[in-house]
Amino acid sequence: MANVVVVGSQWGDEGKGKIVDWLSERADIVARFQGGHNAGHTLVIDGKVYKLSLLPSGVVRDGKLAVIGNGVVIDPWALQEEIDAVKAQGVEITNERLRIAENATLILPLHQELDALREKAAGKGKIGTTKRGIGPAYEDKVGRRAIRAMDLLNLKALPAKIERLLTHHNALRRGLGEPELSVDDVLNPLEKIAPMIGPYVEPVWQLLDNQRRAGKRILFEGAQGVLLDVDHGTYPFVTSSHTVSAQAASGCGIGPTAIDYVLGITKAYTTRVGMGPFPTELENEIGQRLGERGHEFGTVTGRQRRCGWFDACLVRQTIKVAGITGIALTKLDVLDGFEELKICTGYQIEGQIYDHLPASEDLQAGVEPVYETLQGWSQSTQGARSWAHLPAEAIKYVRRVEELIEAPVALLSTSPERDDTILVHDPFED
Repeated sequence: MANVVVVGSQWGDEGKGKIVDWLSERADIVARFQGGHNAGHTLVIDGKVYKLSLLPSGVVRDGKLAVIGNGVVIDPWALQEEIDAVKAQGVEITNERLRIAENATLILPLHQELDALREKAAGKGKIGTTKRGIGPAYEDKVGRRAIRAMDLLNLKALPAKIERLLTHHNALRRGLGEPELSVDDVLNPLEKIAPMIGPYVEPVWQLLDNQRRAGKRILFEGAQGVLLDVDHGTYPFVTSSHTVSAQAASGCGIGPTAIDYVLGITKAYTTRVGMGPFPTELENEIGQRLGERGHEFGTVTGRQRRCGWFDACLVRQTIKVAGITGIALTKLDVLDGFEELKICTGYQIEGQIYDHLPASEDLQAGVEPVYETLQGWSQSTQGARSWAHLPAEAIKYVRRVEELIEAPVALLSTSPERDDTILVHDPFED
């Protein structure tokens, strides 16, 4: 019985929601291991659409345990809103269905304020943050002054911890010309939300260890994509956490030996939200067509995504740094009707050919993609559930992708509907 990690192999928005939901039927537990409510999943189940940001995808399925790991930063008010929204859609959320790591860091209103103030002050140098306080919360975590989920269970000890936190934040606020905060400004909202979030809090590392030893299948769910990893992404235009598969272990409190298969969700073309380099971006009619056909708008922000051809060079790189075993190729149907398709196989920078994207921001700015052209197809692939239902050119495209990224396709998605999936290899049977 394998335990599976799901990560995005690009800049996020690869269609992880559908694939995680598809896999969650085979899992007993779905555990979220990093990020915050700055990334979302859209699930379509029996015609009903669920939009999740903090809640693991398995939470909408009966008999599944959803876990929010210690690697996640949690806005408790956003989480409560999400729980209420899911409940309104007929899903009952109890502590039998949802658990939160006691040592997960909380996002507070002061983090969101700081996030917005910094972006405004940065001007042209802004990163493109969603202003949800993710980065400042992670800063407090590594600065050893964070308020954590377990603190909601012991409100008497909170004032001293908040004082320590405000020693740092009030200094920042003074520097930015903002009024200082009192302990009560931070404490009062936490006292109100504590009874709603507290019942879900427990030592998740222990829970997962017990479940794993009992032979339960665990699906570890990441947010965003490997190219937004704080170390391995397109720095500084990255998120504030580790989005690689190794984070599934440290972000849930398990050892790396518990991971058996890493599935990289990979879109059949490339998209990106916000600022930063994008070698294959198409700022033309083709890019617009990809965006319209793929409905490329962010689940959380609603921002329009930048679109471009498939970048095999980048995906090959993320497969290596994230230890991806196989990929789930999504949105193949969006490519229907193109006379020809291009795949980026490498880069040219100042006359030199690169087989990877250099880490240097200066070199990234001068990247020119090297393309390979393939014949497109006119037939529809939408809803295909077997190789026999795919045009020959579409199969050639998939096979060429496999060759270039040096990893096999385990699943192939041909529409947002969960059953429109071609299973090549079941990750849970690895």
